Amino acid sequence: MSPLSLLNSHSALTLVLLFVMSCASLVVAQSGRNPQKTSKPVTTKTKSSPDPVAEPVKSPVTPNSKNSQTPSKPAPSPAENPGEEIDPADTVRVSSNLVPIPASVVDSRGFAITGLKMEDFELLVDGQVRAISELTRSETPVRLAMLFDNSGSLDSAREFEKQAAMHFFRKVLRPADEAAIYSIETDSYLAQPLTRDIPRLERTIEGFGRPQGATSLFDAIIDAAGYLRPYVGRRILVIVSDGIETTSRNDFETTIQRVLADDCQIFIVQTGLYEGANLRALAAERRMEQLAGQTGGAVYLPKTTSELDLAFQQIAADLAQQYVLSYYPGDERRDGRFHAIELRVRSRKDLRIRARKGYYSPKRPNLAANDW
Repeated sequence: MSPLSLLNSHSALTLVLLFVMSCASLVVAQSGRNPQKTSKPVTTKTKSSPDPVAEPVKSPVTPNSKNSQTPSKPAPSPAENPGEEIDPADTVRVSSNLVPIPASVVDSRGFAITGLKMEDFELLVDGQVRAISELTRSETPVRLAMLFDNSGSLDSAREFEKQAAMHFFRKVLRPADEAAIYSIETDSYLAQPLTRDIPRLERTIEGFGRPQGATSLFDAIIDAAGYLRPYVGRRILVIVSDGIETTSRNDFETTIQRVLADDCQIFIVQTGLYEGANLRALAAERRMEQLAGQTGGAVYLPKTTSELDLAFQQIAADLAQQYVLSYYPGDERRDGRFHAIELRVRSRKDLRIRARKGYYSPKRPNLAANDW
């Protein structure tokens, strides 16, 4: 091979090597840029960054500030679509006019009659026969307020009254029932909110000091009826007192109206009157009889411990054997007036029924002249 040919071959080889090296450099440079230009962010669902999810709205739980034993009232249900606008014209106003009528039925000997059905009863409202909507038995829970007289008028019968209250709770309360205690004084007040704890109720009675001051009995009755009003069940007031009223702001007629409007039934254990009757005591006795009679309750006048036990046994039996009828006055005007009630048993004329004598119709607010 000539020197010229060898030179040319060497030059060609050099050019090939330079070309290959250039291409390799270009490939390496491009491979370093590719991850930055072509990679995409990876979306990973983690607990710290979830997709938006509509959580169910929970009603806040508000503890009762009065006492932990007080039953909590159910919170209102939240709106299904809180952001949705509602036309006021599409709003439906729903209200319940239910009139509960607890009734005790006994024969001529005073024995309770059980087993009656809804068709056995006849209801008259303002003298007109009305339909009974429902009938249940005494399994309905009792919400009860006991009004304990702590006024000075019962100083002489103090221990007798305490024994009456202590006997009451153990004789009457069932596991499903609840009771509260009001202290009747110059300024009557709620001493123990509703509870199922019988020892707590007894301790409340034991904790009352020496009786003193005046007797605001009517105010205590109105306050207790209003306190029970929001609670479901049979609303019962049991008054352990001599019934003598001295300093209430409300009068007797107002008291009857409020108790009937709040659907309460009143039982009275009237103590302290047997030592000597006077005009004041006789007037108190008549008022208590009228109060119990209008609400379908009863008055008891125990003079001994054995009579006291019998009185509470009768109250317990009465509550355990009651019929509870329901009446919806849908076709009557809401005039806020009193409507008389009379309840009968169709098939038997020899039976005696103790039930409320009437109710007050709720008054519809802001009525137009023809809006009935």
